[in-house]
Amino acid sequence: MEEEDDLSELEQLQLALVKTQQAAASSGQRTVLVLEGRDSAGKDGAIKRITEHLSVRSTRVVALPKPSDREGGQWFFQRYIAHLPAAGEFVIFNRSWYNRAGVEVVMGFSSEAAQSDFLRNAPDFERMMVESGIKLVKIWLDISKEEQAKRLDARRTNPLKALKVSDMDAVAQEKWSDYSAARDVMLARTHTPISPWYCVRADRKKPARRAIIQHLLYEFAPPEIVQEVPRPDPQILFSFEATAVSDGRLAP
Repeated sequence: MEEEDDLSELEQLQLALVKTQQAAASSGQRTVLVLEGRDSAGKDGAIKRITEHLSVRSTRVVALPKPSDREGGQWFFQRYIAHLPAAGEFVIFNRSWYNRAGVEVVMGFSSEAAQSDFLRNAPDFERMMVESGIKLVKIWLDISKEEQAKRLDARRTNPLKALKVSDMDAVAQEKWSDYSAARDVMLARTHTPISPWYCVRADRKKPARRAIIQHLLYEFAPPEIVQEVPRPDPQILFSFEATAVSDGRLAP
């Protein structure tokens, strides 16, 4: 019965997303969701629930591979700009320009100077996006070290999850503290009034997914659609603040 109730609630939220996309098609609203988080934090599962009933033509999920030699010689943000939405489109970045503040910091894939430039420039890049009329939401999915270990083990032992296994999985636990430090700097330096970060405690997948969709509706949906939608549980989804690092809301 509880599972049926969960499904019914999810379907109601997905229906609200469909109505929101219909409204965006009429108004020309451009929307961007940036989903970030540790390996196995649940980004793919959240995206699946968000996009399940949305228009394939108006919804794009962008997960860019390692840059080519030519792209490596471009302005860092240049290849992401090419994927920003046109009128009526919804773009989800499954990882984004924030790779430079996360995995590149931990693994040394870029120089300290490039990383410093990124932290200084990202808020301006996002301000320009928002001022151009794009609705931008940034969400960080946070999980505990113990939960990550369980999920990574499930990837390795379940043949159906073989395509999710990556080279980065091998060091996710080993470099846990380094990823925490990079996360803390990234959130603190790029959380701004015009482009804030929202954090989701994602150890429990279903409540986390519901909270994400509820938040998207409150950010993107017209008032007549969102008025019947419950607000996200603040114990699960909250706006980033510095105290979240020390009070246990974000995994140490």
